[in-house]
Amino acid sequence: MSLQRAREAAVWQTAALLLGYPDDRLLADLPTVGRILEHLPTETAAPLQRVVEHLATTPLTDAQAAYVETFDTRRRHSLYLTYFAHGDTRKRGVALLRFKQTYLAAGFELATDELPDHLCVVLEFAATVDREQGRNLVLDHRAGLELLRLSLTEAGSPWAGTLDAVCATLPPLRGDEHDAIGRLAEAGPPAEEVGLSPYGGPAFDALLHETVDLPMPAVREGAAR
Repeated sequence: MSLQRAREAAVWQTAALLLGYPDDRLLADLPTVGRILEHLPTETAAPLQRVVEHLATTPLTDAQAAYVETFDTRRRHSLYLTYFAHGDTRKRGVALLRFKQTYLAAGFELATDELPDHLCVVLEFAATVDREQGRNLVLDHRAGLELLRLSLTEAGSPWAGTLDAVCATLPPLRGDEHDAIGRLAEAGPPAEEVGLSPYGGPAFDALLHETVDLPMPAVREGAAR
């Protein structure tokens, strides 16, 4: 693996960890994360270090409350990549299936009931399992990722640095991507389609719940999707 790819993987895995629900395990990992950041370029290490410092100096219960308020109550702060483009509509079920099939093709399945488009899951997959396919999943949802970054920044969220670092590893935005971000910022995710299962029905649900280990950061059960 080239140095650039190794650094890229380190950024993704570190961001996935720091975007997980704060718990004692995450706090115990912060010194290790700090040592990893010493080997990354400033453009990615600095924003991640800000998140590390915030978590290290904030009481755990306060960090947990802020995490819930940030990611579970605001539509524009969703950590589920397909939500930005599809909302809770039937089309989102098809998009989720693509994530699931990408993991299956790599020989891995989710070990929990977590949806496959959760940003922590996708970054961990790209960092540790299949760089190209994981990166493609992120790039296919670049507009939503950038809207999440901008929304966290505007809200003054301490977690904005994770998105700054991840986006710094991606190619510059194209004109059509800027347009897509503008449309998302103006209209928001599509409204729910009344009477439709948002994830495509029982067959899709059964596929999602087959399990094989995939390393994951802590993702809070019951988080808004």
